[in-house]
Amino acid sequence: MTFLVTGASGSVGRQIVRELLAKGEKVRALSRDPERAGFPEGVEAVRGDLTDPKSLTSAFDGVEAVHLITFGGESFAPLETGPEILELARQAGVRRITVLHGGGPTPLEEAVRSGPVDWTVIMPVEFMSNALEWAESIRTTGTVSEPFTGRLSAMVHEADIGAVAAEALRSPGHAGQAYVVTGPEVLTLQDKVDAIAAARGSAVRLLELTEEQAREQWQAKGFPEETIEFLVMVYRDTPVEGRTVTDVVERVTGRPARTFAAWAREHAAEFTA
Repeated sequence: MTFLVTGASGSVGRQIVRELLAKGEKVRALSRDPERAGFPEGVEAVRGDLTDPKSLTSAFDGVEAVHLITFGGESFAPLETGPEILELARQAGVRRITVLHGGGPTPLEEAVRSGPVDWTVIMPVEFMSNALEWAESIRTTGTVSEPFTGRLSAMVHEADIGAVAAEALRSPGHAGQAYVVTGPEVLTLQDKVDAIAAARGSAVRLLELTEEQAREQWQAKGFPEETIEFLVMVYRDTPVEGRTVTDVVERVTGRPARTFAAWAREHAAEFTA
């Protein structure tokens, strides 16, 4: 059985590839630039672009299960090619599809949900890897500066997202499911900062920004206004789904979700000068 992973060079896609390889599966990884993707040994790397379905024909040869993402191209705009991609999957005899939810309605996810192939939507909350945005500040000043410091998050380890997706691709019983994938606990920003401090062995201070200061900081980084408005919205009042623990990881994979403390230990060197 061949598994096709699109978005294979992304933070989730790489984890799906690793999980499938660890299970002894045959993995084909799609990339616009496979020579530079650095996939693990044993992966069949193929070139293709989800914005150009004609480039995908050979990638689907012999594939029985595929993981899809909802954004593509250089601009990472929502893909409009869902119907064509689904038709390629149908013609290839694909039996299962997982799709990584893009944070809202997207044409590709809608096409998958209404299509003829068994599907599972993977809906992760905040990635633990987002904390890497603090790495430079922690290394250089020992501080983290954020707005809305009382906000809560059930953030999830990216490897657990990959594990859930891989299991849904490999096993029956997941068709028609939309899995909200979370970590095992609800954390404050202070909880996260404390975990990083413990992992690196030295203190980290949490400094609270006003909303105005945060907006100025994001503007200086070149964030589009729509992105800034989104961040203010979700940080000021995090949706219930983002701060509610689910049992999806344990129910699907058979083992508990990884903690943020464990993630921080894995990445301690990146927070250490």
